[in-house]
Amino acid sequence: MLKWFKRKPAPFPSVDPRESLFGDMPLEEWLAVRSDGEGWDLFAEVKEHLDAGEETLALETLKRIVLHPALESRDYLQAWHVLRGLGVKPHPTRARTLHSVVVEVGLDEGLDILAVHADKSALYYNFSGAGVTWGRPDASLDHEIDVLLAASIAVLAEIGRWDRERPPAPAAGRARINLLTPSGLHFGEGNFAVLAAHTLTGPVLKAASTLVKAMLERTGKSVS
Repeated sequence: MLKWFKRKPAPFPSVDPRESLFGDMPLEEWLAVRSDGEGWDLFAEVKEHLDAGEETLALETLKRIVLHPALESRDYLQAWHVLRGLGVKPHPTRARTLHSVVVEVGLDEGLDILAVHADKSALYYNFSGAGVTWGRPDASLDHEIDVLLAASIAVLAEIGRWDRERPPAPAAGRARINLLTPSGLHFGEGNFAVLAAHTLTGPVLKAASTLVKAMLERTGKSVS
């Protein structure tokens, strides 16, 4: 009997919203912050199997998640994170699939974050603490998202996987482009002006700025 199945626990009040964007949370924390639905149910099943020492069953459920045709991009990343922890690596043809991009810009006032996913959803956190979420209610921002994803894929082709602990947020004046794949995190970081002028990373930052403006206009929200 799956004790967690269909029963969402109380949220973790101390979880930094930034930490939920990279698909690398501890499983119990992911269950606490993820919305109810089929994805949550599947991860609850994974946890139940792991808690019971049933690793083979957990692996079967994780494989169902990564092969599922209609879950959130972060579900695929989180499932691969757990799979890698269990010693399962993605096939080379799947390893560098871009599921999500997280662009972080360090400002004197704080951190701006834009998370964009292959499922065409997006989230923007302003340094002030305000933000806007795009759950793709329609296709009106698909073009802007596709431009950013295409520019990010070009960067991904040129950089390797980060094989250490994910670093803290970039300092003021710096930017980081996080590329999230089944094999893990790939990222490029540097002075914002330098990255903005670079032939590879510049288009990503430009597309990110365009998308944020479009999200705010489309949703009628302000972060000032």
